[in-house]
Amino acid sequence: MTGAVAKLAGSSNLEILDQARFFSTLTGAQRDRIARIAKLVDYPSQRDIYKLGDKAACCYVLVRGVVRFKLEAAGRSTSAGDFIRSGDLFGWSALVRNAQRRMGTATCVAACSVLTIDGDEILHLMDRDTAMGYAVMAQVSLLMTSTLTALAAG
Repeated sequence: MTGAVAKLAGSSNLEILDQARFFSTLTGAQRDRIARIAKLVDYPSQRDIYKLGDKAACCYVLVRGVVRFKLEAAGRSTSAGDFIRSGDLFGWSALVRNAQRRMGTATCVAACSVLTIDGDEILHLMDRDTAMGYAVMAQVSLLMTSTLTALAAG
């Protein structure tokens, strides 16, 4: 197990969020509020966490294992970002209001543990704490840009 993975495996929800790059600009109190609405879920190898077109009810932080993301749009397909690493957030569509459908498929290449964050609940937290909302959406915009760039590059 690598150092980053070892740190995340067996950690509390808050410890996982504290180590996730996506949430690094949030305060400890903001990460704590998110940790309270999150839950750790295990998936077996070769299981889809979500598929293209599914309702985007949650976003995820990979804690352990390997997830491959395959982006599909307008008849084109790419492995945008290819493999998701421990500590990375994926499933960001759950954080975008009125666009909460999956744009690709996330599949466990190996057995995985993910921190699952309910999209509606985190959006509610972001509404109540606009500084958190701004920080989260700034990170989402970076992820969206990299995802679209990967699709355009094919």
